[in-house]
Amino acid sequence: MKILLHLFVGALLALFAVSSSPAAAAMKPNVVFILADDTGYGDLSATGHPILKTPNLDRLYREAVRFTDFHVSPTCAPTRSALMTGRHEFKNGVTHTILERERLTPDAVTIAQVLKRAGYSTGIFGKWHLGDEPDRWPTKRGFDEMFIHGGGGIGQTFPGSCGDAPDNKYFDPALLHNGTFEKTHGFCTDTFTAQALRWMESVKGKQPFFCYIPFNAAHEPVSCPPPYKEPYAGKVPDKVATYYGMIANIDENVGRVLAKLDEWGIAKDTLVIFMNDNGCYPPAARVFNAGMRGAKNSPWNGGTRAVSLWRWPGTLAPHDVDALAAHLDFFPTLAEFASAKLNEKERAQVEGRSLVPLLRDAKAAWPSRELFTHVGRWPKGAEVEKYKYAHCSVRDPRWNMVCDTDGEKSWQLFDLKTDPGERHNVASENAEVVARLDTAYDKWWASVVPMMVNEKAVGPKVNPFKKLFWEQFPAPNGDVR
Repeated sequence: MKILLHLFVGALLALFAVSSSPAAAAMKPNVVFILADDTGYGDLSATGHPILKTPNLDRLYREAVRFTDFHVSPTCAPTRSALMTGRHEFKNGVTHTILERERLTPDAVTIAQVLKRAGYSTGIFGKWHLGDEPDRWPTKRGFDEMFIHGGGGIGQTFPGSCGDAPDNKYFDPALLHNGTFEKTHGFCTDTFTAQALRWMESVKGKQPFFCYIPFNAAHEPVSCPPPYKEPYAGKVPDKVATYYGMIANIDENVGRVLAKLDEWGIAKDTLVIFMNDNGCYPPAARVFNAGMRGAKNSPWNGGTRAVSLWRWPGTLAPHDVDALAAHLDFFPTLAEFASAKLNEKERAQVEGRSLVPLLRDAKAAWPSRELFTHVGRWPKGAEVEKYKYAHCSVRDPRWNMVCDTDGEKSWQLFDLKTDPGERHNVASENAEVVARLDTAYDKWWASVVPMMVNEKAVGPKVNPFKKLFWEQFPAPNGDVR
């Protein structure tokens, strides 16, 4: 009897050891994904900024796996599209940030849908920018909880489908909460963070969660609470000082999230990811851009290189990764960490690679690859082929080949190993490299044009967010406009 009891207790202890081991904990982490808008790779003190102070992001930087050659798209909606689907934005129909060309095709499967199927609670708090019509909302794309603004920015509005609630500002905006507008109080970044924390507290411990916090800041029109701007006022142009204040406020809110994970005792169960969605705000890039050429809305390194920090205490040891990685890799990485099985359609959709090997070991095998950038944004109704070479680039681990014209084919080539600032065009000395990358670009372009499904889309007469807001808050005379 004693022997049997001893064996039983031993089995229980062994089971407990397995269930509490790092390998077991690593199976399905909570995921907090924070995406900053219009900040640049250099907009952290940890990445060399001489003026900005970002102590909380610097802490995250120290504790995370840091990708030093990570790339996104040159503008907002395209990057979000690629993150959500694991494939280039043009294949999702996203070739612009407005004019119905910001809408994610309904045929795409999102990472939120995959994670929800794998047992996750899913929530978004901030900027969606992949379709403002009700059938395009996050709640139709895998998110259980939705707390968002409309359009590409708070208060922005354009003809057709893309636009925010009327008269919204960065302070006290009306935000769409699961289909109903709520009039909030305070600065938008603080509000999104507070709501995300409330939601995380309500779901933690019940099942793993995916909390997506895509801040509207630091997108134009720049605005922030005055105390955040004050340390920079007079040192840089006024708009840039405000922009820096917005990033300082983002930094403080990142600190709030990290502190809550510690307070709740779930930091070791949670993968925290921080990225920016495109290159630096152009006026700020003239002050500091980590030595890179270009900024937001350009095909240069300064338009696409992003901070990419992945912190999972006790599971991922902090280290630098210099392999060429991209937003396309986000979807398959989270799917692997969540032990989510992709079906045939999803495997065919995903162009990216799982970053898990590199997150575990910076020296893991990582075959060469090409990444393709195109700013898009050609005029509505234009003949797409005329813009094949307008503001585009092809990257591989060593080279960046750029055509920064309005449509004329004129490749420039830069050796990023010796010229990271892209100052010296070496196309004439490396004709074979130009030919190889040009062939790859031709093949890529031919693959994406048939999938640009929004080019002839016709939007509604009234922005959906405005229409819904006016129905909920009619004018005093009862007119819903």
